[in-house]
Amino acid sequence: MTDARTFTTTDAGIPVESDEHSLTVGPDGPVLLQDSYLIEQMAQFNRERIPERQPHAKGSGAFGRFEVTGDVTAHTKAALFQPGATTEMAARFSTVAGERGSPDTWRDPRGFALKFYTSDGNYDMVGNNTPVFFVKDPMKFQHFIRSQKRRADNNLRDHDMQWDFWTLSPESAHQVTWLMGDRGIPRSWRHMNGYTSHTYMWINEAGEESWVKYHFKTDQGVEFLPQQEADQIAATDTDYHMRDLFEHIREGDHPSWTLYVQVMPYGDAPGYRFNPFDLTKVWPHGDYPLIEVGRMTLDRNATDNHTEIEQLAFQPNNFVPGIGPSPDRMLLGRLFSYADAHRYRLGANYQQIPVNAPIVPVHSYSKDGAMRIQKVSDPVYAPNSKGGPVADVSRVGRIPSWHADGDIMRAAYVDHAEDDDWGQAGTLVREVLDDAARERLVDNVSGHLLDAVTEPVLQRAFEYWRNVDKTVGEQIESQVRAKA
Repeated sequence: MTDARTFTTTDAGIPVESDEHSLTVGPDGPVLLQDSYLIEQMAQFNRERIPERQPHAKGSGAFGRFEVTGDVTAHTKAALFQPGATTEMAARFSTVAGERGSPDTWRDPRGFALKFYTSDGNYDMVGNNTPVFFVKDPMKFQHFIRSQKRRADNNLRDHDMQWDFWTLSPESAHQVTWLMGDRGIPRSWRHMNGYTSHTYMWINEAGEESWVKYHFKTDQGVEFLPQQEADQIAATDTDYHMRDLFEHIREGDHPSWTLYVQVMPYGDAPGYRFNPFDLTKVWPHGDYPLIEVGRMTLDRNATDNHTEIEQLAFQPNNFVPGIGPSPDRMLLGRLFSYADAHRYRLGANYQQIPVNAPIVPVHSYSKDGAMRIQKVSDPVYAPNSKGGPVADVSRVGRIPSWHADGDIMRAAYVDHAEDDDWGQAGTLVREVLDDAARERLVDNVSGHLLDAVTEPVLQRAFEYWRNVDKTVGEQIESQVRAKA
């Protein structure tokens, strides 16, 4: 009878004598350095962890497909958005500020990152469950993230530090209003929308350009956790959202999202009432209605979370023909920072890790480096006369571009007719939220401000909310003073 068991080997495939006992001199003697299997086990264990992501450290994801259900060929020639196309994909959801072991139900934006394995190479989107962000210039991004992390002295997170940054950065008001409202704690990743938030460029077959924003609307419906319930879950199940996604997919209840886009004609941007490239602003749907594109469905869990999710690397500079960037300053900063973060975390050849590798052949001039897997063959330089790969402008087509001029300087965006830091946040409070949602917003903000916020910062916070909405600001101050 054949033994059907799988037998242990070293990482080199060599049979192992024991999984329990080290090599020693007699039963009571010392452990020997020549026990190469013991050394391999200990050394590998010491190196099992890689640096966690700086923001978005806590999260998980799954795999599935994107199926086109609409027709947007008038706006883009991108292969994954052509009628009838189906594209395999990966998704990762996350919190922004917490470390890898932090609770899933803390109040925080949720990351919504997607990788599409297209016939023209990988296309990546990075976004959140909110359509806007806290800052509009990449110079402030690092400072914002540090304000949400831990103090240098006691290694604790600090609400005073958070509100100090926010109240000194009035452009944050729109996103903070989203964060402190119901969508600041989704009931599950399945019950939240996803937005790339940035403005991108689409190019059609004729070379015509448009500006576009992506909206992934959950087909499960938007649901949220009240603060008290979220706090209770955080105390009993720190991995609540991770568990929810994994178990629903395992049981065959596959979550899906319908992708819509807003499309702005290229020529509308200079005269639009809001700066269309300002990440703290939305385009009202009355100006640019949603257009259906397709459906994303997640139907497969990872079998090795480290290999398939922790090493899953999203980078917004992965554009495919028919899609490009815009003058959105935060996006342009991220085109560098994400890929650079992956080179630090995972190594120079991170795109050869299977979960990051494209489904199409790679013919690049990248060479060598740590963990190089794909073999390199001569010639390793361009131009060459040795038969190496050559660029093909006919496949790529028009390079995404826009006109820019002026002196080199450090300056804020030029305001458009209706640009200000408070207007859209006030509209959200008064016209989108109902009475019950406004009451929860006041309760959430008041509770957050009661947590050791110093008086100077507190005064600025009250003024901040009065600028968003006078009534809401006064209610927040009244509640804080009554409870203090």
